[in-house]
Amino acid sequence: MKLLFIGDIVGQPGRRAVKELLPKLREEHALDFVIANGENSAGGSGITPKTAGEIFLAGVDDITSGDHLWDQKEVMELLANEKRFLRPLNYPTDTPGHGSAIFEFRTPNSELRTPNLIAVVNAQGRTFMPPLENPFSLAAAEVKRLREQTRVIFVDFHAEATSEKMAFARFLDGQVSAVVGTHTHVQTADEQIFPGGTAYLSDAGFTGPHESVLGREIEPVVKRFLTTTPQRFEVAKDRVLLHGAVIEIDDLNGKAVKIQRISEALP
Repeated sequence: MKLLFIGDIVGQPGRRAVKELLPKLREEHALDFVIANGENSAGGSGITPKTAGEIFLAGVDDITSGDHLWDQKEVMELLANEKRFLRPLNYPTDTPGHGSAIFEFRTPNSELRTPNLIAVVNAQGRTFMPPLENPFSLAAAEVKRLREQTRVIFVDFHAEATSEKMAFARFLDGQVSAVVGTHTHVQTADEQIFPGGTAYLSDAGFTGPHESVLGREIEPVVKRFLTTTPQRFEVAKDRVLLHGAVIEIDDLNGKAVKIQRISEALP
């Protein structure tokens, strides 16, 4: 099977890029499943049922999140009612929502009468990030549980430190199909497949305006660094790109066959 993971969607420009570019990418890569990180989709910070609805309508099958999960109060509705929306696995057990989910997919050339299953896991790092439970131990237990139902498992690891991302992926090598990092909004060039068959990319990048500072207007960010005074960081508008990765996975054993970075410009 082939899946596309879309890096952090930032504001209206990012949502528009998904809406306009995803149909072409689905056809070009014969995609079976699409996952997107949507934690910055509402005004550049947080997510709401409305912005999530736009992303689903554009053709995304599952939305992951991260440390901006709580920036919009409407997120509580998503956590309570939308099974296709995930929050990091390593929040305390009483936190609303789910950190993983299993979905059906059917490849066009599949001879199976029943759909295949893919599990998606969302976890968050702890280095330079808000303190949460240990993602390593929680992910290990969750992956073990999910592997009883499917070997095709994708992990969005939302983390700041590249070393933590890589260590986390090495820890899960051979147990999951792919680990792709989010949060830093800069697409890395270290895509690879580890010896155990796990595809890895330190950061998928972000989907939104790249004539910016990580999706925000340049001037107020520079002014903040110059003066340390509070500034309003509005979402930028120009040079909109869709960033992510296409991963090909063996349906039977769950091992990655290929990983390819994606950077598509909005016309």
